[in-house]
Amino acid sequence: MANWVYPLGSAADGSWDVSLGTSDSALTVDGWAHTGLKVATLEAGAAVELPAAGEERIVVPLSGSFTAAVDGEAFRLAGRASVFNGPSDVLYTGTGKSLTISSADGGRVAIATAPAKTSYPTRLVTAAETPVELRGAGNCSRQVHNFGTPAALEADRFIVCEVITPAGNWSSYPPHKHDEEKDGETSLEEIYYFETRVAPGVPVAEGAGVRGDAIGYQRVYASDERPIDVSAEVRTGDVVLVPYGWHGPAMAAPGYDLYYLNVMAGPGPVRDWLISDDPHHGWIRQTWDGQDVDPRLPFGA
Repeated sequence: MANWVYPLGSAADGSWDVSLGTSDSALTVDGWAHTGLKVATLEAGAAVELPAAGEERIVVPLSGSFTAAVDGEAFRLAGRASVFNGPSDVLYTGTGKSLTISSADGGRVAIATAPAKTSYPTRLVTAAETPVELRGAGNCSRQVHNFGTPAALEADRFIVCEVITPAGNWSSYPPHKHDEEKDGETSLEEIYYFETRVAPGVPVAEGAGVRGDAIGYQRVYASDERPIDVSAEVRTGDVVLVPYGWHGPAMAAPGYDLYYLNVMAGPGPVRDWLISDDPHHGWIRQTWDGQDVDPRLPFGA
């Protein structure tokens, strides 16, 4: 069975902390064809480059601010202190264009990719323009930044967003799938890139021990005869690939906030996120009608 879980360091390549599924990735994953991700941590004044390729890209600052040059045209990305500080400016590059990313003060940046045939114009989506959705309710409340969804961005193949889940909550829930082209569902690979932190303001008794190993959990399981069984403990820098199957919940452990960047694309004719809930758990959505959204949201307000 292919490897679907990549702890920090296991998908590194040269100056890249993560390099999976992209046109230049040295590490190949059997059966993976439609999405890619690169993540780099830059020292002050450093830069990374990607040559022109037949893939569309979107640059997502995770921490810090960056300048991204697309075929030599520079765009300033006002970033953020961390992924838990609200949306960031992001940059869609289109296809067939070289990309150079630099940072005067240093930081961490992600580039989501997808092989594409049609090139759309380069576009800067500012933090102020980013649609922020509060999804779910109660302990299923989460915050979604929809900067790369069909309603927000004109693109060829991929759908990109980020999700922040407060400590103790579940997201990507109820479990769902998008692994078939049929009425009400589209076939999409999905990448989860995670970051975690100790939740601010959590009271801790004196002498309670070290507070630093911020963790979350991700579940993926089979929806048909194709085998997959993932129950992964995740931390900052870890990646889980979802080629098919039911996936969810993504669980923020008590005391720890959870972030993930989602990259989705597939072979179908329509760029749309259409899902089917696991019939054993879909009823959970009905319980949200009588609950309030978690008052800790939105982050970064």
